[in-house]
Amino acid sequence: MKPVAAPSRAPGRAMRRASSPWWTNALIAALLVVALPACARKPKPVPSAGMPSLDFVLTDMDGKRVDLASFKGRPILINFWATWCPPCKAEIPWFIEFTEKYKDKGLVVVGISVDDSAADVKAFADEYKINYPMLLGLGHDSLMEEYEATFAVPVSWFIRADGTVSTRAPGIHPKEWFEAQIKALF
Repeated sequence: MKPVAAPSRAPGRAMRRASSPWWTNALIAALLVVALPACARKPKPVPSAGMPSLDFVLTDMDGKRVDLASFKGRPILINFWATWCPPCKAEIPWFIEFTEKYKDKGLVVVGISVDDSAADVKAFADEYKINYPMLLGLGHDSLMEEYEATFAVPVSWFIRADGTVSTRAPGIHPKEWFEAQIKALF
């Protein structure tokens, strides 16, 4: 018995069956055109609609009690940071400058160390010549949770004089970005 040969196909036809329909390739290309630029952009901080509580009393690096509510009625930049955090260290000189530059407009910059001792914060403040209140957040879990500073630092909150949040910014951003956020508070 002779073997039966399989019916022959046109060479192009076999290739078309193995590949996707033209519209599938077009859809993938369109998605890439839309998605790739979005992936390349740096995410912008998302403004919060809430009003974080200023009803917390913390201790500063010298052991004095500081009531965050005492800053109500003034624009506030609250920065959660740590002495071991390189991005936090990069932001500190900007905050020193902003404190001086916008003091006549009533800006209050407050640094809250998330896990450092008073001695560590004091040594750090002396080294960097910090000119704004440095408070100790260690042991204030409810504060850290309310301000979403439990998992990563730095985290900065820009709060208007009326107590509403202008912006919550996790991570480091350029100095010019910070200054734009501060100007938006006035």
